[in-house]
Order: sequence, then C-alpha cells, then structure tokens
Amino acid sequence: MTDTFQRMWAELLPVGRSASSGGYRRFAWNSADAECRAWFEQQARDRGLHHELDHNGNQWAWLGDPHGEGAVVTGSHLDSVPDGGAFDGPLGVVSAFAALDELRSRGARFTKPLAIVNFGDEEGARFGVACIGSRLTAGVLSKEQAHGLRDADGIRLPDAMEKAGYDPDAIGADRERLARIGAFVELHVEQGRYLAEGQSVGVASAIWPHGRWRFDFHGEANHAGTTRIEDRRDPMLTYANTVLAARKKAKLAGALATFGKVAVEPNGTNAIASLVRGWLDSRAADEATLDEVVEEIRRAAYERGERDGVRVELTRESYTPVVDFDGPLRDRLARVIGRADGHPVPVLPTGAGHDAGILASAIPTAMLFVRNPSGVSHSPAEHAEEDDCLAGVAALADVLEDLACQG
Repeated sequence: MTDTFQRMWAELLPVGRSASSGGYRRFAWNSADAECRAWFEQQARDRGLHHELDHNGNQWAWLGDPHGEGAVVTGSHLDSVPDGGAFDGPLGVVSAFAALDELRSRGARFTKPLAIVNFGDEEGARFGVACIGSRLTAGVLSKEQAHGLRDADGIRLPDAMEKAGYDPDAIGADRERLARIGAFVELHVEQGRYLAEGQSVGVASAIWPHGRWRFDFHGEANHAGTTRIEDRRDPMLTYANTVLAARKKAKLAGALATFGKVAVEPNGTNAIASLVRGWLDSRAADEATLDEVVEEIRRAAYERGERDGVRVELTRESYTPVVDFDGPLRDRLARVIGRADGHPVPVLPTGAGHDAGILASAIPTAMLFVRNPSGVSHSPAEHAEEDDCLAGVAALADVLEDLACQG
C-alpha cells in the first residue's frame, strides 16, 4: 500500500505546479487539467477498470457492472484553487485507487459495483461556481446557467469545454446514474486543525451553509493627481470599507466572511477606479446566521456607497444550504473505523464545500477527513503526514470492504 500510494503521489505532484509560488493551477479545461485526466484514465486502465467519461466531463473508473444497482462510489477531484496545495482533492482520488489495491491484496470479494470518480471543476477557480461537475450531475446547476458562465478572460464555459474536446450541449442532470449509486464516500484532507495528534482520520457530520456573492462598486474614473478629494467618486473606498465590515459582522455572529478576489477597472496606478468588483465568500453554522451576516454586509456597502457617491450592486453567484450527511451511513463509517483501531472516531462538521455535499440531496453520502497538522489549506503550505495519509487509505479500504463486499 505504501509503495502504491507513494508512486501515484509522485506522479501527480509536478502536474500544474507553479515554479514561482509552489502552488497548483489546475483549472477546468486547461492543459494541467487534461494531464490530470490522462493520469486518472491510466490508473483505471492499469487496474483493469472500465474508464467512463460522463456527459458533464466527470471521470469514472468502474469495477463491476457500471449499470448495476447499489454501486459504492468513492473519489474526489483533481483541480485546484489558484496556487492551492497538493492535497485538496487529489488525496481523495489517490487514496481511492490505493484503497482498491489494498482490498485486492486482502482477497476481498466484491458483491456490488465499485467506482472511483474524478469530479470536474470542483473548486470553481475558472468560472466562479464551485462543484460544477457534481452540480450538473445532481441537477442543481442547469445547462442554461452553466452556458452563461465566463472566466476572467471572457471565455464562455461551453467554448472552453468544446476546445478541450467535450460536448457542452450534452451537459445536464444525470439522474439515471445517481439512481444506481447506493453510497458515495469522499476522503479529503482536513481543511482546518480540529483533529488532534493521534487522530489520523475523522468522519464528517455536516457542511456549513455557504455561498459566493459578487459586489460591483461603480464609481467614476478620474486622474489620481489632479482630482480634488471632494470631487471624487472612488469605488475603492467603498470596497475597502465593505471588506472591514465583513470581518466585523462575521466575527460578531461567529461566522466567516472573506473577500478573496478583486478586479479593478481601469487598474492604473495613477487612476481613480471606475469599477471595483469584489467576491465575498461567507459561511456559518446555520442558514439564518449566514443570511443575516450577508444582509448586514450588503447594508454596510450600500450605506457607505451613498456617502462616497458609488453605486453598489450585489449578485449571488452560488449558494449551498446546510448539508447533514446521511446519518446511518455516517454512523456506519464511524463504527467500521472505530472497530479497526479500537478508539472512538472524531465526528466533526466542516465549513468547506465538497462534491459529497452537493450529491447529498440525491444519494447517501459521507466523508472521511485526514488530519492536517498545520490547519492550512488552499495554499502551497497545505500538508498531511504520510503516516496519516496511509491511515486514511486503510480506513477507506475498511469502509469500502464493509459497503461493497457484503452480501
């Protein structure tokens, strides 16, 4: 198991890595994404699995009948946020193949179809909407909505898909496929620091509700060196005040609010901006709190905009309500893993969105977390110790054996 995991990890490690930052730029339908997809297909072929590409661009590697009922599915994604870490997503895919290898070495006899999946564009780094592959599959993102998405260069999602060799007119809900899946288990690196030393693996209880909102601050372009302060309509001031308000409102509510992306026009050093666009990511333990925090941030932006002579527009680009993972499946995972190491398994919520959370409305889903000692994620500093990763593979193997190898 160790050799298999190390080999696969070493193969993926250089793909899409930036020489300047050390982080990853594996974005939907770019060359790094294509290389990752080729790697996935090769892993499937090497194991005698049936490789399948669905009409939403998600990859599947099947052991057993792809059209059989009650299939057990595991996997994650291979794309990244801009300059993200190596573990977010790929750990789940590599661990899935390694877990299958482990089960075969045990002589496990599968009584249900098993699939490993790589969902496309989970991070939403290119087109601004997270989990596009799983959202399309579950029918929570329509074909029309997807076709309206553009990247920062103005390239439409369907054009990017077509250029990469995929059919954008075929995308949409895949209810027939979902109806054949009995359980989906996603292994993922922990994206915080909640598992203590000695707790290599945890089980997810729920995902906080979360969403992304775009704030457009419309001001007036002018000369930075000649325009009097009292004559300015500077959207940067309104944006800056909104960023500070977001931090304050979230802290008071015990929530999270982050402006992590900004675009400025005309973006000149000696020019007052005409437009500032800022993207807000906000999350909370419950939907009422999340709605209240976003509303307070909106109010702060509009009030400051009136004082600055800046027009503010707010657009909600994505929203995911609270996700409680399937109770019986979650408890089953905890029992299986706990039986293996003799200790209670930590069960914890997360503020991060995942494909498992999107699919939870359609099929039973659950998640395993592998300890992240630093708590850092979405950064080149993201890390998990190899011993913890291997413990995650063993735990996933135990879970898959319990789900897919029983009568």
